[in-house]
Amino acid sequence: MMSIPIFPMANPKGRRKVCELCQKPAYLQCTKCRVTFYCNVAHQQADWNSIHEKVCELLMSIRNSAPFTCFPTDGYVHPLQNQKRLEHLMELSRAAAKSWVTEGKYSEAVPAAQLCLRCAIEIYGPGDVELVPVYLLLAEASIGLGSLSEAENYLSQAQWMVLKNPGCSWSVLHLLHRTLGCLYSATGDYSSALLHFANDVYYASEEFGLDSVVTARGYFLMANVFMKQEKPDIVNSLYSEVASTWHAHLSKLMEFNSQKEHEEAQYFDLAQCAEVNRMLSVMLEAQQQDVNTDPADSTTLSYSIGQRVLLFHSLAMLWFLCNDHKKALDFGRKAAEFSQQCQHSSLTESIQSLVQQTETHLKQPSFTTN
Repeated sequence: MMSIPIFPMANPKGRRKVCELCQKPAYLQCTKCRVTFYCNVAHQQADWNSIHEKVCELLMSIRNSAPFTCFPTDGYVHPLQNQKRLEHLMELSRAAAKSWVTEGKYSEAVPAAQLCLRCAIEIYGPGDVELVPVYLLLAEASIGLGSLSEAENYLSQAQWMVLKNPGCSWSVLHLLHRTLGCLYSATGDYSSALLHFANDVYYASEEFGLDSVVTARGYFLMANVFMKQEKPDIVNSLYSEVASTWHAHLSKLMEFNSQKEHEEAQYFDLAQCAEVNRMLSVMLEAQQQDVNTDPADSTTLSYSIGQRVLLFHSLAMLWFLCNDHKKALDFGRKAAEFSQQCQHSSLTESIQSLVQQTETHLKQPSFTTN
């Protein structure tokens, strides 16, 4: 890990410097950009690890930009140019925050999301609906950290903006209800959580379609609540829907990938791959628990084996598309093993094809595993 530049300083020439993370009086300065300040080393290190290393030079060009005059000078920056830089900074920080949240690294997500929020406020103003996704990112990170009161504050801001803008998109509404559902699930209010997840599924299906993996995520979150309520039949039904949706989606990506011109396409980044892997693994573990609960029930056993074939095959395809062919082969072989226990399995041929394809990749001299 690269160390961050630290420079102790007093507030120069009476100008009040505030911490990038907490807005308290700052006594440290980044010696690279010299426009970012911190109250202590811990906050500087946290910001550097989260986002500052990626945007240090960009912040310097934005925060040092000269004001508009009708007589351009060497230091002059046109307002439109500065606006584009701000928009670029907002997108960089948003992408970083989303990636950290997806990886479950919520502490790292907060500084990036805070920077994104400041950019969005400067671009759109403090009450614009464009700020809602950023408040939801901050709320999601706060829920992950267990800071539920902070999450409630961020969600209140988001709800207020949505109420002020009744024509906001289904995409925004689905994200709002999904995050509210996560908050209520964390507080143990399962009835409210299910209501919001149901709204999430509705708006996501309107925006992306019923068979979308975005909509499937809402079903997965609902299933997790029903699991807490000890309602296994509903859980299995929802997990089955999610597993089928992801299997169909990954199968389409594999078909697309088989075309020579798309062999090098990137379908998932590391954070997305980890998130999908967690979801499929949770469902796989639930299937195993069902068999352990009642191993003598032939109907449950047959259903569970079929679901495991689907999930192992999905995991094999996922890791193949993420270029981890060793994991893809391990899951592919498990899928093949369980498919032999299913009479007339429709997946046997595609599983065998995937296993052979993966073995070919592993035998190539230039191939290296992650």
